[in-house]
Amino acid sequence: MGEREEDTEEAWLQLRPVEPLPSQCCGGGCSPCVFDLYHRDLARWEAARASNDRSLLSGQKSQSCPSKLSPETFLAFHISAMDKLTKDTYCVRFALPGNSQLSLQPGQHLILRGVVDDLEIQRAYTPISPANTEGYFEVLIKCYQTGLMSRYVESWRVGDTAFWRGPFGSFLYKPNQYGELLMLAAGTGLAPMVPILQSITDNADDETFVTLVGCFKTFEGIYLKTFLQEQARFWNVRTFFVLSQENSLEQLPWSYREKTRFGRLGQDLVEELVGCCRRKPFALVCGSAEFTEDVARCLQCAGLTGDSYFLF
Repeated sequence: MGEREEDTEEAWLQLRPVEPLPSQCCGGGCSPCVFDLYHRDLARWEAARASNDRSLLSGQKSQSCPSKLSPETFLAFHISAMDKLTKDTYCVRFALPGNSQLSLQPGQHLILRGVVDDLEIQRAYTPISPANTEGYFEVLIKCYQTGLMSRYVESWRVGDTAFWRGPFGSFLYKPNQYGELLMLAAGTGLAPMVPILQSITDNADDETFVTLVGCFKTFEGIYLKTFLQEQARFWNVRTFFVLSQENSLEQLPWSYREKTRFGRLGQDLVEELVGCCRRKPFALVCGSAEFTEDVARCLQCAGLTGDSYFLF
C-alpha cells in the first residue's frame, strides 16, 4: 500500500519550520532569540518526521494562540494612542484587556514584529510606563529615514494592531540594591531608565540615590521633560543634560542652566559625574552601540569595574 497523503515526503517538507531572515533578529541578545525558537521547532519537526508522528508537533500549535505575554510567541495589542513627541519620535500607547498589567520588571524590554514589503523585521523596545500601570503600556519609538521598522511604525493609526513578545532583559532592579544609580542615556536610551527611576520614587522604602544624565542634540529634543522635572523634585534624584548641538545657556530655561553641559559625554565629564555621586555608583548605560561602547570605556577609566555597570 502507498503512503497516506499526509505522510508523504512533500507533506512533511511543507510542515518544516522556515529559517528566520537576519532582519527578524533584533540583535539585542534576547533569550529565546528568534533563531533559538527556530532551532527548537526544527528539532521537534525532525523528531516527528523520524517517527512519522504528527502529534509530536502539537507543542508548536499550543503556542500559536497565547492568552498572555510570552517570550516565545507574539501577542496582538491594539494601538489606543499615538503622540508625536518630536519630529521623529513617538510615544505609542497599547491597550491591555480590562485593567490587566503588563507585569514587566523595571528595565525589561519587548520585541516588536513588523512587516514591510513582505519582509519581516523585529526590534527591541522598552516600555516607559510604570510596571504596575493598569489597562495599557507605552513605548518610546524613534523613527529613522531609512529604517524599515520606522516605515512600519509611521504607517500605524489608532486602532491598528501590533504584535509583541517578551519580556526580555537580564538587568532586574531590586530596591536598595545599590547605593546610587548613575544612569547615562542617549536619546531613546532613556526608555529603560524611566521605569527603574519611577519604581524608586514610587517606593518610600527605597533610598537609592539616582543621578540621571540625558544626552540629546538640542533642548527641544529632550524627551519626557515634564516627567524628568517631576522626578528631579525627589530628595534622592538629580538630573543632568548634555546637548551636542547647543552652545548658549541663555537660550535655555533658567531651571536647566545649572544642570546642562554642551558637547558630548566624554572622559572628563564621566569622571566628574562618578566623582560627584553621593555613594559608590552602579552605572546603567543605554544608547547607540557607539555611545554605549564609548561610555563603557570612560567608566572603566573612571575606576568602575565590569561588575559596577550594566550596558542595555
